[in-house]
Amino acid sequence: MNWLTDYVKPRLSKVIRKRESPDNLWHKCKACGQMIFHRDFVAAQKVCANCGHHDRVGPKERFEALFDEGIHQKVDLPTVKDDPLKFRDTKRYTDRMKDARNKSGDTDAIQVAKGKIGGVESVIAVQNFFFMGGSMGMAVGEAIVRAAEEAIALKAPLIMVTAAGGARMQEGILSLMQMPRTTVAVDMVKEAGLPYIVILTDPTTGGVTASYAMLGDVHIAEPGALIGFAGPRVIEQTIREKLPDGFQRSEYLLEHGMVDMVVHRHELRGALRRVISLLMEKHRPVFHQAAQ
Repeated sequence: MNWLTDYVKPRLSKVIRKRESPDNLWHKCKACGQMIFHRDFVAAQKVCANCGHHDRVGPKERFEALFDEGIHQKVDLPTVKDDPLKFRDTKRYTDRMKDARNKSGDTDAIQVAKGKIGGVESVIAVQNFFFMGGSMGMAVGEAIVRAAEEAIALKAPLIMVTAAGGARMQEGILSLMQMPRTTVAVDMVKEAGLPYIVILTDPTTGGVTASYAMLGDVHIAEPGALIGFAGPRVIEQTIREKLPDGFQRSEYLLEHGMVDMVVHRHELRGALRRVISLLMEKHRPVFHQAAQ
């Protein structure tokens, strides 16, 4: 019998318990591999201090970062039928929806809120990539229509923050129908003489890019965001050619006139304030004419 291992060690273990460290204590940057203290990473709005990589964030963080003092009020959104086509692949669509709702705490892939930006009443719609890849289904379409109606009622600019892989395949043609519906919603805002501003984040692809994501009066992109219709791998396989470095990234699109500016996340609120101030000044005579 070993007195130290059989008697002393068990009693010491009870007195001195191993301190457990939380699983999310550190974050590893997806771009450079730098280990970042998670609390610092969140405080930096999930931007890597080493390489500047912009990680994905949800609607809650977006609202807090863009509205003045983070003060905002959620806009109630219409409910839609969860599984109109009774779709099933390897898993029932209803089960996928339940999983996404449990993980994200949201009912679908978009949230809408109203508040002030630079003192100007504004409406922001934010897609949530963490909810089924931010895919556009009937709920997203209804939410954008509701956001447009709210902006018109408040005579406020509408800001759309995109983050999506495209249309939701589980809703088939019904998801594709949201492309013309959201286009009409954007036209409603513009006909009311109000600004429609789009903030393109990583990734913005598919049917979202082919509709409301590229209809803004001003397009602002975050650094390094993937923006396009088909992905670069699909394009390379189709044309059988190597694409240029940085193809479909924010900076490439800026050079080729597809976006108006690329803005660091920390400077986004300030840029948005300036753009809203300029556009609302430009649109103010329209309000006077409408009032008369």
